[in-house]
Amino acid sequence: MSATSVPGALHERQEAMAMVAAEAERARSGSGGLVLLKGTTGSGRTALLEAVGEQAAAHGMWVLRARCSSGPVTPFAAVKQLFDDGPELACPTAEPTDEADSTAAIHRERAAWLWRALLEWTEEAPLFLAVDDVQLADPLSRGWLVEAARLVERLPVLLVATERSQYDVEPPAPGLAHALPPRLVRTHTLTPLSPDGAAELVRSVAGAVASPAWVDDVVRAGAGNPLLLHALLDDLGAQGPGRSGTPVVPDTCAALYPGAYPAAVSWWLESAGSSTVDVARALAVVSDGRGDGHDDGRDGDGGGDRGEDRHPEAHEDGDAGLLADMTGADGARAHGWLTAMTRLGLLRPDPDGRPGYAHPLLRDAVVSGWSGDRRKAAHGRAAEVMLRRGAGAEAVAGQLLRAPVPFGTWAADVLLDAAARAVGAGRTEGAAGFLRRALDEEMAPARRAAVLTELGSLEFTGGRSAAGLPRLAEAVQVADTPRDRVRSAMALGTALAGRGEVRAAVGVLRSLEEQLTDHRDLARTLWSASALLSDHDQAVRREVYGRLRETSARSPGLVGTAGQALLARYEATAGLLSARAAMERVRALMEAPADPLAETILLGASAAVALWADELDEAERLAERALAGQRAGLLHPARTELLNVRADLAAARGGYAAWLAEPDVRQALRAGGDVRPPMSEAAAAVLALVETGRTEQAAALAERSDPRDASDSGELPRFLYARGHLRAACGDPAGALDDFLECGRRQAERDVVGPVVTPWRSAAAECRLVLGRPEEALALAHEELRLATVWNTPRLVGRCLRVLGTATGGLRGLGLAEEAVRLLRDTPAETELIPALIAQGRQLVAAGDRARARDPLREAAERAERIGAVRLRAVAEHVLREGGARRAATPYTGPAALTGSERRIAELAAGGRTNSEIGELLHLARRTVETHLTNAYRKLGIRRRAELPAALDRLPVGGK
Repeated sequence: MSATSVPGALHERQEAMAMVAAEAERARSGSGGLVLLKGTTGSGRTALLEAVGEQAAAHGMWVLRARCSSGPVTPFAAVKQLFDDGPELACPTAEPTDEADSTAAIHRERAAWLWRALLEWTEEAPLFLAVDDVQLADPLSRGWLVEAARLVERLPVLLVATERSQYDVEPPAPGLAHALPPRLVRTHTLTPLSPDGAAELVRSVAGAVASPAWVDDVVRAGAGNPLLLHALLDDLGAQGPGRSGTPVVPDTCAALYPGAYPAAVSWWLESAGSSTVDVARALAVVSDGRGDGHDDGRDGDGGGDRGEDRHPEAHEDGDAGLLADMTGADGARAHGWLTAMTRLGLLRPDPDGRPGYAHPLLRDAVVSGWSGDRRKAAHGRAAEVMLRRGAGAEAVAGQLLRAPVPFGTWAADVLLDAAARAVGAGRTEGAAGFLRRALDEEMAPARRAAVLTELGSLEFTGGRSAAGLPRLAEAVQVADTPRDRVRSAMALGTALAGRGEVRAAVGVLRSLEEQLTDHRDLARTLWSASALLSDHDQAVRREVYGRLRETSARSPGLVGTAGQALLARYEATAGLLSARAAMERVRALMEAPADPLAETILLGASAAVALWADELDEAERLAERALAGQRAGLLHPARTELLNVRADLAAARGGYAAWLAEPDVRQALRAGGDVRPPMSEAAAAVLALVETGRTEQAAALAERSDPRDASDSGELPRFLYARGHLRAACGDPAGALDDFLECGRRQAERDVVGPVVTPWRSAAAECRLVLGRPEEALALAHEELRLATVWNTPRLVGRCLRVLGTATGGLRGLGLAEEAVRLLRDTPAETELIPALIAQGRQLVAAGDRARARDPLREAAERAERIGAVRLRAVAEHVLREGGARRAATPYTGPAALTGSERRIAELAAGGRTNSEIGELLHLARRTVETHLTNAYRKLGIRRRAELPAALDRLPVGGK
């Protein structure tokens, strides 16, 4: 593939050739003139001049050519080129006497001599004078050509000159036509090739094998400039075909050989002047800092106030001012250059409107003329200027990533600020890059320990445990205060436990605990952290909690408030405590003072107890408070428990859609292949997918979650419980029963006897009923009810009564089902009421009372649709059909389907109230408000808050 060998390489230049042909015809008739072909560097002026010259020669004209250059200045050098092959004339050779006057006289004589040469040529045939790059001609040649343009009007001479015409940062010199009246000059400006014209050029070289995507890639890199396109095609032709039959268009010039393209870009820059080169390379440097996935500091949905993070565009002079400050160029000229280059296709605005090069390869070619050190210095200069101009932290940090190391005392501040913003917006990989770079700057030991801890946490959770663990260990060593060492050690222990090295994790904390005899609060914090981490290993858990219980029995003060809350949580799962007693204990602990480092553990344990005690709003407030006190991305022993609380809250309230929309859950669902999501996230997501009717997606997620990765972890029973529900929903009761029984066995080994976490006995009992083993089902249901009455919450007891009623059957079973419905109407967990209503309806249908069965079944279907529980709604409607009922006339969606609470919250939101304000006004948790609004949106068929007023206007008077 060779661009230079292709005939007819001119594209979209027919208009120019036609205009020159017409002027040549007039010149052959004795009416000469000047045609000026203008265009940017690389626009094909020279090729066009050659083509029109050949066209003139074919029509009988003498073609005389000259190519101007920027070399040493020789008087009349350009014009003398035209007549090198002309008749021999006596050239003036007089020696000057008075230097100034004599030189002028000699120049006049030579001009006259050249004019005579022109006239002698015209005696032979009409003349076509082709002068290329006239802007480079020596001053005397330019003057002679201007005078010639005035005189050839009545001669058979056509003067055709090409002239570079491009907006540069430095103002241009006057052009050839500057001193001529417009009637003497015909001007044609060559525009860049259109996308279609450029694509045609590329296909004419590459052939039919070129795909549209590849052609577009080449066109963008060539920016519609014939010079760049031909040079790039030459380089790509030297590479040989790739897998698709065409060579890959790289992003860097290092991948090109022999290098015609970067040489062409270099020529394009040199033609523009030093000021333009500086601005062009400064833009390449600035746009290079935008390619790290951190959006130049623009906060995503999870970020902070966008108004606080200013960017170069916030200034009136925008990017032009930034480039001017970096290079010392005139800001107005820099702005004009950006506009001109965008129109030429060399620059393209990004989605935010910021200018950048049309292709990464073009950007790299622009900056390739600088050495590595000079590039780094330019990035540093960009960072300084951007900071001074109020750019966002991530934009400045993007430049610091490439700046010299170390750079300055302020650099660490900017990099850490950028990392915090990136973490808040969920861009953890970008945040890790900023933190790595921050470590190259000088900082105090305490700050370095904090940076190492955060970076190690991000690397570990991002799948780079080999890098993360050493950083966390270094953080413990670097920290110069006990509190900082404890914070880093807790992160290190969390990482070790996450890798299955639970005993090593607890050993790290115990070792540090022994060193803190003078800091009892910190020692207690480490003890409670050890208890949380021990949940990942059955044997270690038994040891740690045994020690914790013994110490608490002797001296509760030695355990601390967080340790006491963990004991309350432990006794709740072991079936040793009632919900009322557990809540009294944790509420009292919450009122006692606690060390700030232990507060997250205290809040997490208390949130779990509140969740199990059906105090859902209180559990949510505690969990949100704990998460708000944690730096996002930082490893902490309580984080998994807090996320489990949030997941269980969503499941209890039927907030499946909201949970599946969580960033971490979305990432787990999007991942494929061998990517294994965390077990806790997988368990909650599988349950939510099953309830929303997406069993195939749930099965794919469960398949990617290998239980062997967490063989002793407390997360494994949760996963087995979720997978059991998936198998039951897919019609595999035997497989589901195996999962539920294995869940129970593992929970028993961990002393988790009560059904507050995973009510596996009720689930297993339902499987045994389907498998035709009612006696075994009854035994499990009775045992579950016995344990449930110890904890004694409506949700837990109601669930057990529902299953026991189904297993019992008859009038006794119907009575148990009705009692379950009565109890569950008093609980905020609607997801338990729906299956109880279905069980009641089944019992009534079985008893022959189909008319009475319709009310609970229709209520179950309506409630299931409202929360998006597709599976339960399908079950309710199936039982309705079995009972001979038609689909309920009352709509499940639409304005009339809004509940009173949903309408009240929607009206407040439509009136401009925020979710927090609505929660305070109605004494509800913010997440409860969000759940009601989500339900309202779905029923009203809208997607955003702004649509609420119009949707509510359609409501009938009285609401429903």
